[in-house]
Amino acid sequence: MRDGGIILKSAREIELMRAAGRIVHDVHEMVRERAAPGVRTGELNEEAERLIADAGGTALFKGVTNPHAKFPFPAALCTSINEELVHGIPGDRRLDDGDILSVDCGVRLAGYCGDAATTVGIGRISTDVRQLLEVTRRALETAIEKMRPGLMWSQVAKEIQGVVERAGFSVVRDYVGHGIGREMHEDPKIPNYWSEKQHAFDFKLARGMVLAVEPMVNLGDHRVEFGDDSGWLVVTRDRRASAHFEHTLAVTDAGVDVLTGG
Repeated sequence: MRDGGIILKSAREIELMRAAGRIVHDVHEMVRERAAPGVRTGELNEEAERLIADAGGTALFKGVTNPHAKFPFPAALCTSINEELVHGIPGDRRLDDGDILSVDCGVRLAGYCGDAATTVGIGRISTDVRQLLEVTRRALETAIEKMRPGLMWSQVAKEIQGVVERAGFSVVRDYVGHGIGREMHEDPKIPNYWSEKQHAFDFKLARGMVLAVEPMVNLGDHRVEFGDDSGWLVVTRDRRASAHFEHTLAVTDAGVDVLTGG
């Protein structure tokens, strides 16, 4: 069924998405256990690809193209470090003490998708960066607490933005969340901030919507840019740290069901 242009999911479809989301959760658990000073991001990706394949899933990101990119995305994980916002490509780079690592992972299983992101500290991180991680996580938790049928998304987005800006950080404008189901990206687009210019794109939450909600928060200015000529890596313009948390969420009569929570 559809609510406007948004595809509503049945209870059966939501359970299929939960199964995909459980693999994503397991990949994140592996990252949290293994990410440490000296570990290469490519090692984490290799283990993620093994876990996904062993579970019968397919890595959603691998082979994806975009209009700016010189080549399809080559990995199962996006591994973005410090000032890198999203779409970092795993490779030979080794994690250092004090880094933060944002890991985004998507999986398709039995035709349905799960997508989530987390940011982890490597060794001893600075106080302000630790607060950045805590606030970004709290922004996502606030969305989970507030979402329910009948609420306009703008009401939730304002709550997310308020959590971030009261802490003195900024919400990224150029990258937003999305609907998800049989495809990784479905309608609607889901911003983590709100302005009156977006009024025409507002929508009412309804039971059966499944949304990938993903606050991206910068320590400094909200503006971002490409970090190299690949057309993939995105970094903060001021090169200050960025954090990213995401869950795949199903809207229910009671609020939301976290499908990537394990």
